[in-house]
Amino acid sequence: MSYEDFALDPERDLPEDLQQATLVGRVWRGGPVPGPAVVAVRRGEVIDISAVAPTIADLLERPDRVAVAREAQGPSLGSVQALLQRSGEPGQPRLLAPCDLQPVKAAGVTFAVSLLERLIEEQAGGDASQAETIRQRLHELIGTDLSQLVPGSPQAMALKAELQARGQWSQYLEVGIGPDAEVFSKSPPMSSVGSGAWIGLHPVSEWNNPEPEIVLAVNASGEVAGATLGNDVNLRDVEGRSALLLTKAKDNNGSCAIGPFIRLFDAHFTLDDVRHADVSLRIEGEDGFVIDGVSHMAEISRDPLDLVRQTCGPHHQYPDGFMLFLGTMFSPTQDRTGPGSGFTHREGDVVRIGSPRLGALVNRVGRSDRIAPWTFGVRALYANLRARGL
Repeated sequence: MSYEDFALDPERDLPEDLQQATLVGRVWRGGPVPGPAVVAVRRGEVIDISAVAPTIADLLERPDRVAVAREAQGPSLGSVQALLQRSGEPGQPRLLAPCDLQPVKAAGVTFAVSLLERLIEEQAGGDASQAETIRQRLHELIGTDLSQLVPGSPQAMALKAELQARGQWSQYLEVGIGPDAEVFSKSPPMSSVGSGAWIGLHPVSEWNNPEPEIVLAVNASGEVAGATLGNDVNLRDVEGRSALLLTKAKDNNGSCAIGPFIRLFDAHFTLDDVRHADVSLRIEGEDGFVIDGVSHMAEISRDPLDLVRQTCGPHHQYPDGFMLFLGTMFSPTQDRTGPGSGFTHREGDVVRIGSPRLGALVNRVGRSDRIAPWTFGVRALYANLRARGL
């Protein structure tokens, strides 16, 4: 199996309102000194603005970032449609994750459905064959709709007390309906892959899934500058064995995909658009297996700004900003290989995560020890910027 980057479909993978969207991102360029370029998309044309903003982190710190994205001078890399169509071809520019110096954080258990699935993982101890039986038992115990329960509210605390009395309390219920959100470190700076790249599964995993999410781009002052899409690739069997294995389950080569671009907030797109966005997921396997799902951000249990405040503030600073996954309500349960088998990835699966005003993040699934290794980190970035006079 070849693990080269692949072409994308501009008809499906760009925002529906491309002409008015303020899009910024990163592209790997060739030339005498190949390297990552910060780009803006203007009326369908990709402009290299690295001379003004050498990193995405620098750009997001600027109060005039929208004006810079719309007006800064720089060489044209051609149409965004051509960029996507040629991505993966030798010698052609290719999309990178639209973040660089920012650590990647992720909020977990922010939807009622994902709360139930985390409980299932915990009680199954990583054994997918037990999932459906446990799911039915949990539905009988706490119901199927926790979406109206406000975390930390008196009603939530009353449910907590009742479940504790029954001996059914869980660490996942604590972060799902308690006052404190789960916010964990997903990936270090420079490790995320972009649209058109392969994502990686740790070779020990036999039960895993994508997690389609909206990702906020937050600067050093805690200001949300824009949003994009992400895949918080998850190993359900590893996390199910022990929550202390969260890093092994979440942070592996190629396990964090972000893209295609960051859409900056402006008069046409705001945080309220994120709050009401729909996020679709489609998985297509080489075995003919297809699964579709949709997450509705209106059903999130914690407001995005609350998650930002719980991540940064007087208690914790991020001088280079950070990217924040907002959580998912999609945990695929459709049987893939037989009754009771549940869903798990196979190598070669194509995962498409889309939202009409953000475009689509598209990746193929491989093993983390077989796809291209991560070699270009922060030191390499700064050496590259110096070599390019930036």
